[in-house]
Amino acid sequence: MLQTLLFSSITLIAGVVFFKVINKQQTLTPVPDQTERCDELLENVALLETQIYQHVDEKTSLKEQLAGKSVAIEHLTKVADELDSQKQSNSTQAQVLTELKTDQSKLSTQVDEKNIQLQQLRQSLSAEQSKTEHNQVTLQKLSNANAEQFEKLNQLEVLRKELENYKTAVASKDLQISELKVTLSADKEAKKAQQEKLELLERSEQRLVKEFENTANKIFKEKTGEMTTQNKTSLDALLTPLKNQIGDFSKKVTDVYTEEAKERHALKQEVHSLKALNEQMGKEATALTKALKGDNKKQGTWGEVVLERVLQSSGLRKNHEYDTQVDLKDIEGASFKPDVIVHLPGDKDVVIDSKMALTAYERYYNEDDEIACQQALKEHISSIKNHIKQLTSKNYQDLHGIKTLDYVLMFIPVEPAFNAAIEHDSELIQLALENNIMLVSPTNLMVALKTINNMWRVEYQNQNAQDIAIKAGAIYDKLVGFVDDMKKLGNHLERAEGSYGDAMKKLSEGRGNLIRKAEDMKGLRISNNKSLPVELVEKSEIKNLVANG
Repeated sequence: MLQTLLFSSITLIAGVVFFKVINKQQTLTPVPDQTERCDELLENVALLETQIYQHVDEKTSLKEQLAGKSVAIEHLTKVADELDSQKQSNSTQAQVLTELKTDQSKLSTQVDEKNIQLQQLRQSLSAEQSKTEHNQVTLQKLSNANAEQFEKLNQLEVLRKELENYKTAVASKDLQISELKVTLSADKEAKKAQQEKLELLERSEQRLVKEFENTANKIFKEKTGEMTTQNKTSLDALLTPLKNQIGDFSKKVTDVYTEEAKERHALKQEVHSLKALNEQMGKEATALTKALKGDNKKQGTWGEVVLERVLQSSGLRKNHEYDTQVDLKDIEGASFKPDVIVHLPGDKDVVIDSKMALTAYERYYNEDDEIACQQALKEHISSIKNHIKQLTSKNYQDLHGIKTLDYVLMFIPVEPAFNAAIEHDSELIQLALENNIMLVSPTNLMVALKTINNMWRVEYQNQNAQDIAIKAGAIYDKLVGFVDDMKKLGNHLERAEGSYGDAMKKLSEGRGNLIRKAEDMKGLRISNNKSLPVELVEKSEIKNLVANG
């Protein structure tokens, strides 16, 4: 309808427009009726336009309402469908509820039956639990027994590995014992040479003493035939210090020889006990390594303890031939604290480091799987290489306060750990030497420290020999001075003897000697209380008679 109305309006408008155009073309005056009709038509057209617009607006509103109604209808349709579905569901649920009530009755009966069965099962379970507890006790006993057997098997395996390691260590120690024998032989030769020097010194001393005694006796026989008691006392005062010095010199030589004999005997005993000591240290090291279980701090502390024990066994003295934990500084002022500094003769030092980690070796030692065992061994060797790099970076030779050698001793406290590393990596020792590091185990460190201790003994002996030589020179100089003094004393005695003879001649010889005159005065009955010695008076008379003919 709206479309038809719209079409009619358009047709009417077109006709009016056409009519106006025709009227403009005509020259005649328009008829009043037609004009009015046109105006009416125009008003109708305007009215129609207004109605058309209103109808368009209404149509738009209706379309919108229609769209809303369509949505509502769709929603109501869905709700109706849901209600139908709900009704069907309620019907189904009613049927299911009826069935459930029936099943509930059946289940109630079954529950009662199950309760009875559950009671029976509980009783059975209680009995089974008792049996299970008994079986668990039995199983625990069997498990403990099995664990003991497994532990014994592990111990047997450990013993087997230790036996293999000890075989290797024994072979190494046999070689080291051979080297020690060579060293001992060289020491014996050195001791023999020193003994010959001591014997030469003793013979020189004896000859010197004998010559001194002969010279002294000769001087005494020639010059002191008529010495007084005072002269003898003075001579004893001169000879006693020299005699004491000679006695001290003889005692010093004897003590040196006795000390040398004791040291040779002690060195021989130490060589014989070195193998047993190293085996004991190896056992203790292996046992403690297993106990530490990878604790690097405890391993480092234990390594210092083992190193201290080796140092004490070597004969070196703490705070004399070696020092521990000395605080030192480098050129830049950084602090370092080496584990041990061993002093050498000649004002030299050598540093020993004992902070080697053995965690990887502990896994290698206790690992049963061959692949894992080889991997742990590689990690152990890698750990040694890393520690070599760390020691190299410390530059101990540049520290103030010590005059260390160009190399540092890197101590590995477990003998088998040292042997395993160098056996599987033959270039490890060369790598260490290229970095001025020397790898040492308890065995070869003991050999090195024993050698250093022997060097100190020789140094002390040389110092004693120098002391003896200095004292012998002093004694000889004293003897020369004493001989000079004795010569002077002899000269004085000769002059005194001459003066004595002249005085005695004046006293008892000649016609006018004093003794004769004194005796003549005695004949004059002088008042005297003492008399001259009879033999002196008789001698004076005899000489007087001889002189008078």
